Amino acid sequence: MPFRAPLEDFRFLFDHVVGFGEIAATERFSEASPDTVEAILSELGKLTEEVWAPLNRNGDLDPARVENGVVRTSKGFAEGFRALAEGGWLGLSAGEEHGGMGLPLTLTSAMNDMLAASCLSLGLNPLLTQGQVEALEHHASATLKEIYLPKLISGEWTGTMNLTEPQAGSDVGALRSKAEPNGDGSYAISGQKIYISWGDHDFGGNVCHLVLARLPDGVPGTKGISLFMVPKYLPNEDGSLGEANRLRVVSLEHKMGLHGSPTAVMEYDGATGWLVGEPHKGMAAMFTMMNNARLGVGIQGIGAAEGAYQKALEFALDRRQGRTPIEGQGGTGTIVDHADVRRMLATMRADIFTARAIALSCAVALDMSTATGAPEWAARAAFLTPIAKAFGTEAGMRVSELGVQVHGGMGFIEETGAAQYYRDVRVTAIYEGTNGIQAMDLVARKMMDKGEAAFALIDEMQGFAEGLRSDRPALAEPLWQAVETLREATEWMLAQGDLNERFSGSVPYLMGFARVLGGYFHLKAAQAEGGEGPRARLAEFYIRRLLPEHVGLLAHATVGSADLYALSVEDLSA
Repeated sequence: MPFRAPLEDFRFLFDHVVGFGEIAATERFSEASPDTVEAILSELGKLTEEVWAPLNRNGDLDPARVENGVVRTSKGFAEGFRALAEGGWLGLSAGEEHGGMGLPLTLTSAMNDMLAASCLSLGLNPLLTQGQVEALEHHASATLKEIYLPKLISGEWTGTMNLTEPQAGSDVGALRSKAEPNGDGSYAISGQKIYISWGDHDFGGNVCHLVLARLPDGVPGTKGISLFMVPKYLPNEDGSLGEANRLRVVSLEHKMGLHGSPTAVMEYDGATGWLVGEPHKGMAAMFTMMNNARLGVGIQGIGAAEGAYQKALEFALDRRQGRTPIEGQGGTGTIVDHADVRRMLATMRADIFTARAIALSCAVALDMSTATGAPEWAARAAFLTPIAKAFGTEAGMRVSELGVQVHGGMGFIEETGAAQYYRDVRVTAIYEGTNGIQAMDLVARKMMDKGEAAFALIDEMQGFAEGLRSDRPALAEPLWQAVETLREATEWMLAQGDLNERFSGSVPYLMGFARVLGGYFHLKAAQAEGGEGPRARLAEFYIRRLLPEHVGLLAHATVGSADLYALSVEDLSA
């Protein structure tokens, strides 16, 4: 059974769960009509099914490598990328001024989901370029925009982000890369960066690096960092490629997964770069790209989960092992009829739906913020972003791990390809801010509004459940109670003046919030379906079996830090 793009899920979520119609009703996105959306989804579905999915396994078995200083990518990757670029899909949400389509980010999110599901290693490349386009649109000078945006949007050039250094991982402020003025408006950039996804390739064109570095008068820490555009080739005045810049790929990392994605150690030796945004304001500019990537990485997790689920389902529908309990009663006679296998597959599907609904709801909020400028939409998007990133990637890991388990012993054998999904997705919980950092952001920065954004979501969920308590008590009542528990946990978080008390339970709080959001979205799906049908049955499974996890998570979230630090380092080492 070849990969199938989950188009029906997108259609259903757009129409019945996440409110895409509100976007299309705005003047800013009035061109996102149902016909346009359907045409885009269908074309992207064909591209991912027919062109990208066949590349996935080869990317794992024939990894990117450096040969005589040149990065060679997996067979077929260049053609796969070109097919995406030639369709104009890199500019789906980019501004029309420089050649983009100007369509909602929600559509781009659906595209990135399908790209990740079909070939995650290759899908990293356009995700980075999309983020760079957004950063340049918001922060670059008019000159830089004119030079770089049309080429990036067309896919002729590609983009990267350079933050991490050997001594400066999550603590970006510890970076040592420096930028010296050249006297002509450009800067000489020197330093080493690590973990640079798609730092180079053999697709042709230019590789455009956004690099964080410190000016001579930059103060220590993040407040002294600036952002620079440092291309592989220096553009000529006519936009053509000029001489090679003073930068190089030192090596490619040997990774647990994502073998088809070249992750480079980059060396900048007085490379020519141009300032993006204001001096010493580089983190603000880079955060535009990082926020785009946070949602995008959450969606990568969902895509990987989709691919893993489809592979596991295919295996379960084919594998015969023992007598099944419903053999002769409409069963298939394969392992899909065993109760525990059915449980695993249902868990996988239910969590994919939850994570996808959260991510698309976040994208809708971002689009509505763009279209209306309403602060409540911006606040909703900001609050949902760390949840979408963390839960999406956790779902990717959990679902892909279950995919291995469904395969049984064959899941541990590399030739089946089941383990690739887990190896590929594992890093998504680490990069673009670890999931622990996402959770800390949620309970700290995202609650600086005294919980207004959190309570707005809580009130929305509880109001929906309240309206269905009489009609669908078996599903609505547990959700109402779960939302009430979430409200109490949120109040506890807000009452803690010491942020470390919040941080000690921030990850289970985020996951508990996501669990409750999942109940809300599943109930909306069941209601839209009229209470009968596959989505209603999946909602019943989720609310009965997975939603109760919120109790333990939120209990964990509200314990405080005393017991953590009661365990001394000696205790942990005993």
